[in-house]
Amino acid sequence: MKSDLFSTENMAQQATVPGMTLQNAKSIKYAVNGEMHARQGSMIAFRGNLQFERKGQGIGGMLKRAVTGEGLPLMAVRGQGEAWFAHEAANCFIVDIEQGDALTINGRNVLCFDATLSYEIKTVKGAGMTGGGLFNSLFTGYGKLGVICDGSPIVIPVSHQQPVFVDTDAVVGWSAQLHTSLHRSQSVGSMIRGGSGEAVQLKLEGEGFVIVRPSELTPQKASQN
Repeated sequence: MKSDLFSTENMAQQATVPGMTLQNAKSIKYAVNGEMHARQGSMIAFRGNLQFERKGQGIGGMLKRAVTGEGLPLMAVRGQGEAWFAHEAANCFIVDIEQGDALTINGRNVLCFDATLSYEIKTVKGAGMTGGGLFNSLFTGYGKLGVICDGSPIVIPVSHQQPVFVDTDAVVGWSAQLHTSLHRSQSVGSMIRGGSGEAVQLKLEGEGFVIVRPSELTPQKASQN
């Protein structure tokens, strides 16, 4: 049988080292030798001797999703084998987190991560109930984190001289050392007249970076996540 479908770039190869690698732009392959964690429902294929266990729904076993604060349940994957993860054909990226690093990521953008990483649900400072990023997850320790993004992400440097303002529905994550607060870009009079639809942003100050996606969360997407 012949087809471009069977080209080398589409064929899954046997893993040579344990851990996380990009299968392609839309999926991550994880060679499991022990335990790893993933977004529940994100496994699209596996081979080998693997067990998938839903993690508890307590505050320590879920990631709080921005916008609504609803829980994103996780699963633990244990054993020896290979598993592939993806979510709605979103673009996938691997972030290497080293000792001393701290990265804040929106729960809806987490795909999978090494068990050596620690995560903690954090309330975004300065973001009240009107702030779309009320809850985010702080990753520390060492290991790899698989991140998903609708479209190609934009990484914007943040400095003391140039703070950055981001739409709370578009933000993916940022350097954990940055200071956050809510910023209103419209006057009350403008909002009463209908406004521009861009009334409140998350302001980030300090030294670091912020990651945004080239789209906002739609009501349909919010109900699915």
